[in-house]
Amino acid sequence: MATLFALLLWCVLFVLCWPLALLALLLWPLVWIVTLPFRLIGITLEAVFALLRALLFLPARLLGGGRQPAG
Repeated sequence: MATLFALLLWCVLFVLCWPLALLALLLWPLVWIVTLPFRLIGITLEAVFALLRALLFLPARLLGGGRQPAG
């Protein structure tokens, strides 16, 4: 859905100002390459926080925390 919205937005930009739309089309791969390290850092930090959360909740999971008593 986001791709369709981006395409529609680009078409509107192309109708309104075609040189700017072509410039955006040519610069998009460069912007993607520049932002790639930030996305990789975000994925890495998300994994580190998931690991820390799992380690912190491990004792509670081993002791059965979070289980509801039957009855």
